[in-house]
Amino acid sequence: MRNTFGNIFTLTTFGESHGEAIGGVVDGMPAGIDIDLDFIQQELDRRRPGQSKLTTSRKEADRVELLSGVFEGKSTGSPIGFIVRNANQHSQDYDNLRHLFRPSHADFTYQEKYGIRDHRGGGRSSARITISRCVGGALAKLVLRQMGITIQAYTSQVGDIALDKDYHRYDLSLTESNAVRCPDPEKAQAMEALITRVKAEGDTIGGIITCVIQGCPTGVGEPEFDKLHAALGHAMLSINAVKGFEYGAGFDGVTTRGSQQNDVFINENGHITTRTNNSGGIQGGISNGQDIYFRVAFKPVATILTEQETVDKDGQQTTFTAQGRHDPCVLPRAVPVVEAMAAMTILDHIFLKNALHL
Repeated sequence: MRNTFGNIFTLTTFGESHGEAIGGVVDGMPAGIDIDLDFIQQELDRRRPGQSKLTTSRKEADRVELLSGVFEGKSTGSPIGFIVRNANQHSQDYDNLRHLFRPSHADFTYQEKYGIRDHRGGGRSSARITISRCVGGALAKLVLRQMGITIQAYTSQVGDIALDKDYHRYDLSLTESNAVRCPDPEKAQAMEALITRVKAEGDTIGGIITCVIQGCPTGVGEPEFDKLHAALGHAMLSINAVKGFEYGAGFDGVTTRGSQQNDVFINENGHITTRTNNSGGIQGGISNGQDIYFRVAFKPVATILTEQETVDKDGQQTTFTAQGRHDPCVLPRAVPVVEAMAAMTILDHIFLKNALHL
């Protein structure tokens, strides 16, 4: 099982949903970076369960403990180890799943691959493991902040309720003003109402998160197999429940012509830029200095609180009803996870550029 992400700036994670703790090790962190522990905790708080009626009711403080790599408030350049202890597991809620394979979960595939699985909350396949990604992403953001690079994700669609795809039309500073994390207050209310209704029916619903990266310098990304958009796609598709990734004009671009799609170069006050940004800030796999923007599609959460058909480990047909505490929609808590993966990807590829192209 590969548990390490990145090339130079790396994150190695460990832990299970109902184990003692979730944790990780970040390597490649530059020395001398101010480690803002309050900021790291704030990023975890955006992901933690129980923060609104739209999320699972599991109550976890998710307090991060930094174990190494920091001295007198600054990074030392050595690996930063951290843990977040689990405190509110209800493992008994999963007793009826010990010998069953839940539809669209990793139960069957984990059993087939390893011959053993932790049935409590999905074990290693649980979305709770994204805690480590948020810590790694927060550390990456602290470095990117010094480079003038910002990353902002937001919920742009829940079910059939969607924002216009042009992020320029919204005040992204409003993203954290509501439980859905949507910068359009009216659409946010409609999304919240939809999630609430779906939850009351014992069902779940999916949606889309849009992410905008501003300030990324030109020349980041490799021209062949490590294209920057490929790296971002790999990062996003590694997140639980993600089913799709597109950047720039994406799939909508297939309905236009090259004369409409091409980003024409212009000289703006002595600076070469493009009049439009259908390329999403990446051309030939390399950043061109424009905003990088992309969209990530999340499926409905696989755990629904209504009776479903399945089979047991012996292949016998049976039915079951899930118990426990679950998210009716993953979008609100996934926003910081998308940002975290984007931050680690961009920082890692900036380091790769500096290492390979001195």
